[in-house]
Amino acid sequence: MAHFDKVLLTVDYDRTLTAPDSTIPERNIEAIRYFMENGGAFTVNTGRSLPMTKVFRDKVPVNAPLLLYNGSAAYDLQKKQILNPALIELDQAATIRRTMELFPDMTVEIQGLDAHYIFEKNEAWDDFTEGNNCTWAHAQPEEDLGPFMKFALYGRIGSSSVAALYEGSAEELARFDEVEKALRQEFGDSCEVFRAAPKILDVHAKGVSKANAARALQRQLGREILVCVGDGENDLSMLYGADYAFSPSDAIVAKHFPNVCPCSEGAVADVIYEKIPQILKNQA
Repeated sequence: MAHFDKVLLTVDYDRTLTAPDSTIPERNIEAIRYFMENGGAFTVNTGRSLPMTKVFRDKVPVNAPLLLYNGSAAYDLQKKQILNPALIELDQAATIRRTMELFPDMTVEIQGLDAHYIFEKNEAWDDFTEGNNCTWAHAQPEEDLGPFMKFALYGRIGSSSVAALYEGSAEELARFDEVEKALRQEFGDSCEVFRAAPKILDVHAKGVSKANAARALQRQLGREILVCVGDGENDLSMLYGADYAFSPSDAIVAKHFPNVCPCSEGAVADVIYEKIPQILKNQA
């Protein structure tokens, strides 16, 4: 039996697998290859959409379906097939128009299977999506944009870097607190609302979570142990729902979980080289 045959490891992408500057420490890539070569099942469990995974699909080795849209769907890279999409049970056009009416200071976006769409001109958003190698387009709310799985609200985007979603004034962050509360009041009966980063809010079908997606994949693969690594508020369900959970020491949620090194130093590698062997040793 290979050393990691019992384990499914799912990890968040931004600021968990990556450093704050969105680069991936080579130490993480080497560790993932080692983990898979020794029987482990590995995948990324992210709030990113399928179009937003273009930046890492050719860089990050995986041997299980990607878990995307905060758990709203999986994607089989080998078959190039979307799996188990969870649809928002609301009228898309009415929902987007109502959201734009409630929050005129926010950029409202649908994250589809083929592209991201917004409904008002926003050059900063164009630059951001293009800078992240994501296909994008301007659209009207009533257009058929594919499965209605996720929409998001952004504040002011200051650069094309993902770091822009983590940097904001006290006033900006307070406004996001208000919007998050209002979104839950408006759509909470039908949707889940996640704070993916300090300056982005994600909305999904009721019952969607990274935890549910990870557990479903664990059952599918027949693995005994689920280990998860994450850094943000949208990772909380995954981390609390795992058998073993870890956070980079510089994570937003670091105080709630056992820590490994900062994300820039290879937090995922620490879990693979140090934490998982100890877990398996304790269970032997």
